[in-house]
Amino acid sequence: MERSLLKTVAVVVAYNRRELLLEVLKALRAQTLAPDAVVIIDNGSTDGSAAAAMAAFPDVDLLTLARNTGGAGGFAIGGARALIRHDADLVWFMDDDTVPTPGALAALVSAYRRHPAEPSVLASKVVWSDGTDHPMNTPRRKPNVSRSEAAQAALVNAMPVRSASFVSCLVKGSAIRTLGLPVAEYFIWNDDFEFTARLLKDGLGLYVPESVVVHKTAKLTSARSDPGSRFYYEVRNKLWLFRWSSALRKNETATYASLAILRWMFLLLRSDDRKTLLSALRRGWLDGMRTRPRKNADVLANFGEATIHLALVEDAVLPDR
Repeated sequence: MERSLLKTVAVVVAYNRRELLLEVLKALRAQTLAPDAVVIIDNGSTDGSAAAAMAAFPDVDLLTLARNTGGAGGFAIGGARALIRHDADLVWFMDDDTVPTPGALAALVSAYRRHPAEPSVLASKVVWSDGTDHPMNTPRRKPNVSRSEAAQAALVNAMPVRSASFVSCLVKGSAIRTLGLPVAEYFIWNDDFEFTARLLKDGLGLYVPESVVVHKTAKLTSARSDPGSRFYYEVRNKLWLFRWSSALRKNETATYASLAILRWMFLLLRSDDRKTLLSALRRGWLDGMRTRPRKNADVLANFGEATIHLALVEDAVLPDR
């Protein structure tokens, strides 16, 4: 596909944030470069999100799921839908509390088109409601970048990265078809890290600060904020990533594992509710060491057309992904 003739599809995963979802869809409609289609995966919302979205934006492609599959499941289903139903060349993943500024997509697509190579993942700059950088979504700078790679990124006002966040990232469709969709059983947390790091193990990732989105979290939290009982997913999914994913090289696994342990210790020491964190740590550790994530076809079975789309994408994925 010529990079001047690209079909871009936005994928928004929604769950019980009706007003924010409507704000996101309004912002997508206001893009200076509009996506060719907008796919909404409603994760079984109970607040009327799906009905409100269809009433206000009847042209979107809305799929309402019977149960909450988490961000990971929603993005897996949405990514497959974008590729199979809409034949997307580029898939723009985002959360339902991510409000893109008018030029956000145009900046990502421009960087993709102008870069001498073909980037696999391009990440937006993420700010909070007050305009400050959001520490929860700081991209991981790629280590040991060559001078030529840094120079090529600089040509498009970008920076090479090793992973990106689902808050807003543009992903090359052919990379998904080759290396696979997000792992649905992660449910929440580290699903975007595993997915984008897998695509960027041998691919090119760019952080594009000219593409700006507003992540409207309730608080300006960071990776060091107390996660409460959700710490379970952080521990289990990191162990799954280190043990079963092909996303990291051996030396990277050792580095990230060390950093994860240090972060867990920091969280425990700083927490006002260590009992909850220790319980989550224990359960996450046991499940992370005793199990492995199931295939998407098993986790997301019985979703009709969505399950068929998943199979059509993943049956062609390289076996050693």
